[in-house]
Amino acid sequence: MRVLVISGVLFASASLPAVAQTFGGYECTEDCSGHKAGYEWAEENSVTDESDCSGNSSSFNEGCQAYVEDPDRGSESDDDGNYLE
Repeated sequence: MRVLVISGVLFASASLPAVAQTFGGYECTEDCSGHKAGYEWAEENSVTDESDCSGNSSSFNEGCQAYVEDPDRGSESDDDGNYLE
């Protein structure tokens, strides 16, 4: 009986979705690299208006917007403090 209960708990926890990484409040698709690139581009170009964040990539645009919203957050980590390469 205990084996059945434990295996049921393990199965249930294995089927839960992983918590998504976020960058500046925006959900990352995989590793936040697009957000990081957009943030760094906005920083390098001193972007101050979200209307200037209009590239071909949603994650790049969101990273740019994250810079406009908070230029002091930096691009080196996601919202959980995990280092981005």
